[in-house]
Amino acid sequence: MVKFSVKDLNIWFGQIQALKNVSLGIEANEILSIIGPSNSGKTSFLRMLNRLNDLSPGFKTKGSLELDQEDIKKIDVEDLRKRVGMVFALPLPLPLSIFDNIAYGIKMHGLKSRAKISAIVERALKQAYLWDEVKDRLNVSAFKLSGGQQQRLCIARTLAVEPEVILFDEPCSGLDPISTAKVEEAMLKLKKDYTIVLVTNNVKQAARVGDRTAFFLSGELVELDRTEKIFTAPGDQRTDGYIRGKFG
Repeated sequence: MVKFSVKDLNIWFGQIQALKNVSLGIEANEILSIIGPSNSGKTSFLRMLNRLNDLSPGFKTKGSLELDQEDIKKIDVEDLRKRVGMVFALPLPLPLSIFDNIAYGIKMHGLKSRAKISAIVERALKQAYLWDEVKDRLNVSAFKLSGGQQQRLCIARTLAVEPEVILFDEPCSGLDPISTAKVEEAMLKLKKDYTIVLVTNNVKQAARVGDRTAFFLSGELVELDRTEKIFTAPGDQRTDGYIRGKFG
């Protein structure tokens, strides 16, 4: 089932065109890895999916982008961002306890039952593979966690509001290999219940977790295929050159 349908998508920031006639479908319950060099349009594309680009000055767009066959421009933006959560490159915990970081979004959406909030916090932390490490110190400041733990905390905070899609923008860029492995393990388990779109500069990470991989270059979608095919027999020599490290 197609979760997102993108057709002839173009975007500009002022006079700079960041995406050019991008068309693709994102399947439900897949991990779509997006790779490409800097300034290829990866993050601009990702931020289209929950309308974060709307906040940028000079932003214009043309083309269609549908979530479950509904134009995202017609979806209330708060509802859209609840359905399509985002985890950023740098973990951004709130200056609150571990518990209150996870509970924050739930409370903002009106839930008041302490018992229900506690159950959701526990579930989200377990889904993010963090519960066993923090269950005895939920009232400790989130800033006491390591960088890798903070990133998984941010994943749990996103999961707590029960999105349908999770967008990851370079979630492991500042993490050590062990923390990276834990985040990737969480992604692979989460795709059973969520659709995941991962932007990464780490082609090995894309190969490890992606069901399909899209290669962007200079704002264009060069190629999209099953990950194993992209990494063993790409259909475009530019894809092959990027994967082999000849540029980027």
